[in-house]
Amino acid sequence: MNWSRHRLHTAQQFRTASRRGVRAARSHVVAHLVLRTEGPQEARVGFVVSTKVGNSVIRHRVTRRLREITRAHLAEIPESSDLVLRTLPGIQDVPFAELEEQVVGALSSARRKLERRGARSSSEGSSAAASAPAPGPRA
Repeated sequence: MNWSRHRLHTAQQFRTASRRGVRAARSHVVAHLVLRTEGPQEARVGFVVSTKVGNSVIRHRVTRRLREITRAHLAEIPESSDLVLRTLPGIQDVPFAELEEQVVGALSSARRKLERRGARSSSEGSSAAASAPAPGPRA
């Protein structure tokens, strides 16, 4: 599998997902999920592992673990979406199985929130159109 297609590459991509996307948190992981309006169809993923987690060796170990979890659950991420997984201190001590539960739980929660947001915005658009007065004949 070519992981490069599924990576977020620029700071702007990370910023957009973090600021405009839905947020779902667990005890050691925070997921930010946003749908893209343009670009490739593949889901893209990025990881933010702070220096508060540990030194470089520990941060890279955490990133590798998150990448493997994400790779196994890539089909659960909606197409044309960006996912940012932000870690919180203490993640380095969490067993792999528990970490996988947290990531999958945060992802599914973010997906549900994104679906609700999409349903809400589409219903607002249809109700706004329904409540707008019909154009009448001009005098």
